[in-house]
Amino acid sequence: MNFAELRFWGYLLLGLAAVVTFRAILRAARPAVLEKYDRLALAVLSMFLLFCVGWLTFLIWLTVAVFTYAGLYWILHSKSAGRRRYLLILIPLQLGPLLYYKYSNFLANSVFGLGWDSLRDLVIPVGLSFYTFQKVAFVIDTLAFKEPLPRFLDYINFVGFFPQIVAGPIERKRDLLPQMERFGLRWDAEWINEGVPWIVLGLFFKMCLADNLAQWMAPFMKSSDNPFSIWLCNVLFGLRIYYDFAGYSLVAYGLGRCFGVRLTLNFLSPYCSTNFQEFWRRWHVTLSNWFRDYVYIPLGGSRVPWWAANVAIVFVVSGFWHGAGWNFILWGAMHGAFLIAYRLGGKWKLPGPIGWLGTMAGAFLAWLCFYETRWPTLLAKLRTLFVPSMYSTANLSATANVLNSGEQIVLGGLITMAALTLVMEWLSVRRDNEPFAILRKRPIAAVLVVLIILLAPGKNNAFIYFAF
Repeated sequence: MNFAELRFWGYLLLGLAAVVTFRAILRAARPAVLEKYDRLALAVLSMFLLFCVGWLTFLIWLTVAVFTYAGLYWILHSKSAGRRRYLLILIPLQLGPLLYYKYSNFLANSVFGLGWDSLRDLVIPVGLSFYTFQKVAFVIDTLAFKEPLPRFLDYINFVGFFPQIVAGPIERKRDLLPQMERFGLRWDAEWINEGVPWIVLGLFFKMCLADNLAQWMAPFMKSSDNPFSIWLCNVLFGLRIYYDFAGYSLVAYGLGRCFGVRLTLNFLSPYCSTNFQEFWRRWHVTLSNWFRDYVYIPLGGSRVPWWAANVAIVFVVSGFWHGAGWNFILWGAMHGAFLIAYRLGGKWKLPGPIGWLGTMAGAFLAWLCFYETRWPTLLAKLRTLFVPSMYSTANLSATANVLNSGEQIVLGGLITMAALTLVMEWLSVRRDNEPFAILRKRPIAAVLVVLIILLAPGKNNAFIYFAF
């Protein structure tokens, strides 16, 4: 669901109007069934909005959802001992659509060189990576904690709550399911007042910062032998992907609050981090927690002598989760190496500003692997960044002359706006210990609304993580 499109908000208002109208009729006729109706209405609304994204997306989500519930029901009611071994069957089947749509082309053609052209044009259904991981966690948690299977309607709301279904956060059973079980439709001014500033901030991140930054990358992507152009492109992409994905997550969080549901805040101002361990506690929080709980800890975590190998495995797998390509695997390996290096040198604590500069340099260096998908070009650009002689005044002048003076002013203003936003994030974290606190204040939110109206580009870009 593209929150940056008016179409989404039109569908949402249309669905809410139908739900509220029918609820008013039902309240007069059969008030005793309102509690169940509210949960059913939420499920119908979520499925309606997902169907509006695409029928294939909806069909695959529904198939995986029903299969997961049926499979877990069968396991829980099985009379045989060792029910957990059935996970070895159920989880691979849950992952089947994800493996086919996202990884079959890479594995068949790039790894094994089979040349299967029929796999090259597969389009990944929106949200497949996110809701698959949430359903896998649901199965594991249910069996691990020996909990009963929830009612099917509550389960559907848990795996299909519309604000977070297509790009997270990847919610855990213990956090979201109880809220779905007691969900009720009602107008609550406190919920609205809390949720709207998050929505405004998320739309500002996406429409004013991410979408505008996206327009300035192309002129600098052509060069493989100019480190200044490569670094500038890295910075632009790093800012863009953060404001894009964090923007989605903040809107999802705000929508959840408007419905009385508290989702996990998926981003905690990661560009304020002074080391890589802190960075990964702030970036894509729910995915990091997922890999920690279901991959890192089962491998032995930090308790075993080979903890560094565990870290490397987790980050390589995380890179592969983000995309089926060697560039994504390299991105994960780089972050794994950064985190291992930080832990090995943990007793030498760097001053805050130096730690921040080092963390940002590593993070923005790795972003090159995210947007440059051509493997030979990626390696050429990486080599350029590590050759001191390439940092010449001629290359600096060439980068400066890519844009005319007017374009330089516009781009400089955009980067300045992004930098001021980061400063306010930093102040919120360091002074109030509450991410985005300053940016959610009413006067600031009013300014952001004006900026959205004035600066949002006419063309809407899909959220980057829809492709993952």
